[in-house]
Amino acid sequence: MHPSRRRVRLTVCATVVLLGTAVGCAPQDAAPGGTQAAGKRSCAPGRLATVTPGTVTVGTDEPAYAPWFNDDDPANGRGYESAVAYAVANELGYGKGAVRWRKVPFNSAFAPGAKTFDFDINQVSISASRRRAVAFSSGYYDVRQAVVALKGSKAAGAKSVADLKGVRLGAQVGTTSLDVVNDTIRPSRPAAVFQKNDLAKSALKNGQVDAILVDLPTAFFITSAELKDAVVVGQFAQQGPVKEQFGLVLDKESPLTGCVTAAVDALRRKGTLAALEKRWLADAVDVPVLK
Repeated sequence: MHPSRRRVRLTVCATVVLLGTAVGCAPQDAAPGGTQAAGKRSCAPGRLATVTPGTVTVGTDEPAYAPWFNDDDPANGRGYESAVAYAVANELGYGKGAVRWRKVPFNSAFAPGAKTFDFDINQVSISASRRRAVAFSSGYYDVRQAVVALKGSKAAGAKSVADLKGVRLGAQVGTTSLDVVNDTIRPSRPAAVFQKNDLAKSALKNGQVDAILVDLPTAFFITSAELKDAVVVGQFAQQGPVKEQFGLVLDKESPLTGCVTAAVDALRRKGTLAALEKRWLADAVDVPVLK
């Protein structure tokens, strides 16, 4: 913890003797990673230590893409991530009117430094390297990466990872999509790297790349609403013992991390996340897994 942000907490603990029984106070439990655990006092509904008192400030990038958001308007509550953000805020005791949105570029969300939001939601995958700069909630979405190519192209006919090694691939910088290109596919030529998915889509449309990698729901949206002559070639199975998940991003020293994690866990336990996923995100059953 940075010295300027270190907090010293003094706890006065009195021992009360009542009916011959001594009752003492114990330190509040800590959550994994040193985050204060969510408790009734620390997570009092609507009374958290937010950036703006009485309001939850949520960050996300602009444009705000479907199917995560609708009509490039995070505040309308439509789209999976918009709906999740409002559901988390509600669990924390903040109604829709107490939620404010702030534009935060994708890579800035998990870059080192103080944050202007209480949490950010923008398809940011939880990773050990990012945890060195920011804190994450527990995961609110289990991620799979997918390949999108133009119909009739060599890339569109790929049946395996090996079939993709010789094609020109592209992905957004700083994403796990790019990690899959470099670490799993390992193409024979360096991947094209783009600042935004919009630029990657334009490159695909214009023939600058043969295929792009994005998360699976985004792939469905691209092929159904944006590039009608494109197809979802296949998806990649989750690899390793730890699932790739999107998590809410918080300041490294945020006192809200335990409370926000408890809210996400409650939404998963209640079936809310599953219901929102079913409503807003396409089904992946018929997309072949590339091996």
